[in-house]
Amino acid sequence: MARLTVPSVLTSPRDDAMQLYKAFKGLGCDKAAVINILAHRDATQRALIQQEYRSMYSEELNKRLAKELSGNLEKAVLLWMCDPAGRDATLVRKALSGDVIVATEVICSQIQYFKQLYHSMFGVYLEHMMITKSLGDMRRLLLAYARTMRYEGPEVDRGSVEHDAKALFKAGEKKLGTDEKAFIRIFSERSRAHLAAVSASYHSMYANSLKKAVKSETSGPFEFALLTILQCAENPAKYFAKELHKAMKGMGTDDTTLIRIIVTRTEIDISRVPQKA
Repeated sequence: MARLTVPSVLTSPRDDAMQLYKAFKGLGCDKAAVINILAHRDATQRALIQQEYRSMYSEELNKRLAKELSGNLEKAVLLWMCDPAGRDATLVRKALSGDVIVATEVICSQIQYFKQLYHSMFGVYLEHMMITKSLGDMRRLLLAYARTMRYEGPEVDRGSVEHDAKALFKAGEKKLGTDEKAFIRIFSERSRAHLAAVSASYHSMYANSLKKAVKSETSGPFEFALLTILQCAENPAKYFAKELHKAMKGMGTDDTTLIRIIVTRTEIDISRVPQKA
């Protein structure tokens, strides 16, 4: 899967704005021209194009794009035009009102850098939306994950890693029932590097994967959230490859999922997504 590349010779944001305006004129819209310009501009360049367009034509570029485009192309382009943090905040807000699993994917595959932006954009704290839109262990996990400031460097302490692996085994496979609080504490407080090391240590110590343990000990949205955190700690590119595969297999395509992943991950790690999940 090709990575977005910015051409070595670029026109100025002003020239891009003029070319977009030209593409909108007349009967119909020159969609190929719109795609050719915007798909090859990074987040900073897209923001500058929007500024120039507003200054030159007294119109918001996104509003004009919404008028000129339709269907999945409109959805993809408008999502692409957002800055990454604003895009994540918008996706989470929509998802919390319907598909909590999508909100979990965004929250748990990113850190919490968009929390302040979320509040400034929508006038409500992300944590408040989680309280009103999710339930039970799922809610407790998301709240803990969003509220915790985690160290995200590459260093891990092997003693702490083994201690957490033992704690998870004791809270799950070794126990009659499941100590969900232990899973919430470790999965929400530990860095991605640490959690990936815990997963490897768990497999070495108990001849079973932590992923399988989570599947056997939990269920529903809580299970999905734990697996999302774990898989994004171990190999986020592989996780999104699997999600893309699920979106495209069988009859038809889950266009909403396809657009969300391609657009949101293009400037992060889409080039590392394996072609076969």
